[in-house]
Amino acid sequence: MDVPAAAATTDSPNRSDTEPRLKLTEIFLSLQGESSRVGWPTVFVRLTGCPLRCQYCDSAYAFYGGAWQSTAEVLEQVRSYGVKHVCVTGGEPLAQKACIGFLSELCDADFSVSLETSGALDISGVDPRVVRVVDIKTPDSGEVQRNRWDNLAGLRVHDEVKFVLCSRADYDWAKEILARYRLADRCAVLLSPSHEQLPARELADWIVADRLPVRMQMQLHKILWGNVPGR
Repeated sequence: MDVPAAAATTDSPNRSDTEPRLKLTEIFLSLQGESSRVGWPTVFVRLTGCPLRCQYCDSAYAFYGGAWQSTAEVLEQVRSYGVKHVCVTGGEPLAQKACIGFLSELCDADFSVSLETSGALDISGVDPRVVRVVDIKTPDSGEVQRNRWDNLAGLRVHDEVKFVLCSRADYDWAKEILARYRLADRCAVLLSPSHEQLPARELADWIVADRLPVRMQMQLHKILWGNVPGR
């Protein structure tokens, strides 16, 4: 898959072969607001750059800018917060080649690691100790054509699949994908209402009415703090 040069980030042009680097937007400590890890104090490592442009994106500030740091420097910052859980997010973290190795470094350092990825890039190289949270893009996201469907065959039981839904049409589409790929038999499936686009109560009623084998989630951090970067 081609990645637009203006949107993606890869290795720094000045990096040495012995010093892998990441382009970082921010590192911060908060509560995990999504996934089965919701509520845990978590260090978020937000990498810069993304090849997608979902219409509801709440982290567009991570598309550009950022600062290069060695993975050793980033790991040291993560350690300084003194918590177990780490979430690597973006942007699209896997658009940076050094991300794969960094995820393994975090696991080797005994952190409990999750990765938030769009599902548009290959996830097969991610360390099996990492919980891969794969966001399947719906029609209303504007990026449905970017889904990499072969990722689903490699999902493990501790991985998670997420659908951000903007409408009833998105919900019906997600139900069809859920059945076609037997996703609930592979791993946990999360349905989330797009903030300020789909009323949460409507999505809850649909899930209950259809007895879907999924977990509904809302973004806890937005409920607590609003749409504020670094929270």
